[in-house]
This record gives sequence, structure tokens and C-alpha cells, in this order.
Amino acid sequence: MKARVGETPRKVFLRWSWWVLLSAGVALLGYCAYVIADAWWFQERESRTLELTLKAPGPPPRPDASMMHGLIGRIDIGRLGVSVMVLEGFDGKTLRRGAGHIPGTALPGQPGNVGISAHRDTFFRPLRNIRGGDVITVTTLDGEYQYKVVSTKIVSPRDVSVLNPTGGEELTLVTCYPFYYVGAAPERFIVRAVRF
Repeated sequence: MKARVGETPRKVFLRWSWWVLLSAGVALLGYCAYVIADAWWFQERESRTLELTLKAPGPPPRPDASMMHGLIGRIDIGRLGVSVMVLEGFDGKTLRRGAGHIPGTALPGQPGNVGISAHRDTFFRPLRNIRGGDVITVTTLDGEYQYKVVSTKIVSPRDVSVLNPTGGEELTLVTCYPFYYVGAAPERFIVRAVRF
């Protein structure tokens, strides 16, 4: 961009700054649109794959890490309108696309504590309205499991005791807290449910 005749260096700097900031804003909006579209597409594709696999004749295949790209199943909370696919792991890419099963915790239908995590500003934002007695359904290739919410609490990110194994079948949902905090949230919101 050429400087106009009689234009001061300050005006040239401001004009260049305007173009740079505008370009950065457009790039960031494009990235946000990509992330939202990728998550939506992934959720639709994996939900369809799960449904088709469940409807296939014969016994359902045993899920493992190589099958269905690490898909564990789907978690639904009807009253809150939550329906999200659950994948193995909780790395950045996994949580950008769905909820993550926390490695080392039980799988749905097994004795112990099933740990599932998701972002507070995407899939688990509705958890801010969860109440005791709400029903959480986890659908896997092995079957459908229902859990009833018994408690919620807020803990430090270092408090991993909420994931400790138990004698029964429990489900623990983990997300960052406060829900509308900007940046890395200082606490974790925990939902504990028991199978019924």
C-alpha cells in the first residue's frame, strides 16, 4: 500500500493497523466457523454410525479402540436437551468434537466409576441447569445404561478423588467451572449419578 501525498507516518501506521486487525478478525471468525462445523459434522456422522451398527442384524460387535475411531457411545440428558457422542480420551481434539471418556475409569455397564468430560462452553454448558433426579442415558454397542443424578459439586482441578472407583456402577460428568468464565476456568463442576 503506497503512502498518499502529504500523509503522515502516523496515518500510514493506523491504516496498516486497521487492515491487519481486520484480516486477523476475519481469520479468527473463519477458524471458529470451522471448529463449529467440524464438531457438528463429526457428531452427525458418529451418531449415524452408532445407530446403523445398533440396528444391524446379529449380535453387536465388541467395541474397541480401533473400531469406530475410539467411539464409546452417546450420552443423552433428555430434560436438558444434551445428546453428545463420547470418545475415548480427553485431549484437545477429542473435546473439540465431543465428550471424552476419561482413561482409567470404568466403561458404561462395568462396576466402578465411569468418568466423562466435555467443555463447559460447548457440549456440557446445559449442565448448569442439571438437578438431582435427572436421568442420564449412555448408549453403547453393549447396551443402554441409565443413571440418576444424585449430587453436584464444585472442586479444584487437582481433586481427582471424584473419579475414584466405587463398588457400584456410577457415572461422573466433569466440566470446567464457572460456566461463563472467560479463559482457563479455576474450578471443575462435577455431576455424580448412579445406575438404576
